[in-house]
Amino acid sequence: MNYKLNFELVPDGCWYSNLRTILSKTQWDFIRKDAISRAGGKCMICGRKCANFDVHERWRYDEENGVQILEDVVAICKDCHSVIHFGLTQLKSKRIEYYEDHFMRVNNCSYAEFKAALNQANIDHRRRNLIPEWKINLNYLRRYIGDQLL
Repeated sequence: MNYKLNFELVPDGCWYSNLRTILSKTQWDFIRKDAISRAGGKCMICGRKCANFDVHERWRYDEENGVQILEDVVAICKDCHSVIHFGLTQLKSKRIEYYEDHFMRVNNCSYAEFKAALNQANIDHRRRNLIPEWKINLNYLRRYIGDQLL
């Protein structure tokens, strides 16, 4: 099912492969500010007004070729970000039911649909963890060529 808010469980081999560790602080700030500007004061997932955004990188995984592909950088509320990284949230938060409810509210779905989506995300995560090494594709950043970034 296609939901507005999805679980994005990052394969273990891709942890720390993110723009904050790859780019300079100045470059990351440029991209972060662009995402916040594009958000127009609202979470780019749930649409709720937001003053303090988390900036999240959206990745796609080409499992056949072992490539982690950057698809977008979005400004989102902390609740959506906690759902996206639900595995980490389960380890760190005592408010799991709140984030379950947030997923269901944003996606207008039932608890059974929430559980099915989480189960599928875990299956995808386990399968992607079988890939020993991921390459990284940052072609998304070409949109900033000609600006100050690259």
